Amino acid sequence: MRQLTDAPASFYDFSLNSIEGKAVNFSQFKGKKVLLVNVASKCGYTPQYKGLQELNEKYGDKVVILGFPANNFGGQEPGSNEEIATFCEANYGVTFPMFEKISVKGIDKHPLYRWLSDSSLNGWNDQEPSWNFCKYLVDEEGRLIKFFPSSVEPMSEELTKAIDA
Repeated sequence: MRQLTDAPASFYDFSLNSIEGKAVNFSQFKGKKVLLVNVASKCGYTPQYKGLQELNEKYGDKVVILGFPANNFGGQEPGSNEEIATFCEANYGVTFPMFEKISVKGIDKHPLYRWLSDSSLNGWNDQEPSWNFCKYLVDEEGRLIKFFPSSVEPMSEELTKAIDA
């Protein structure tokens, strides 16, 4: 298990496997805003996939949306990576990058989510996901700039203004 001190120092130092199992180096996102969302298929917020896809279609030139399936809240993401990918495509037409299932809180929290939720690593934020569909916005320089709770809809003015800023 990685120690907290082993977490990469920069957002661009991370590399994770896509939901299809291919390595994705986050350095490819330099120069764009990135919205990271912990997602689940059996949650009251699951319909936000539709809004995330709409955000991807309307703001894809300004922001890259990354989905991270996690089973940390109420067992609401029990499926395999293949089942999750099929669900997202069939029900919501998801075309934004999805990643393999990870843990976003607790003792086995993935180093990416350690970075997102530890101010000693990201510079200011200690808020870890409180439920599925929490959103973290990283700017074009790889700095974490905003946290949005699950209740903030993807196409909300609050979120789209942060992307446009």
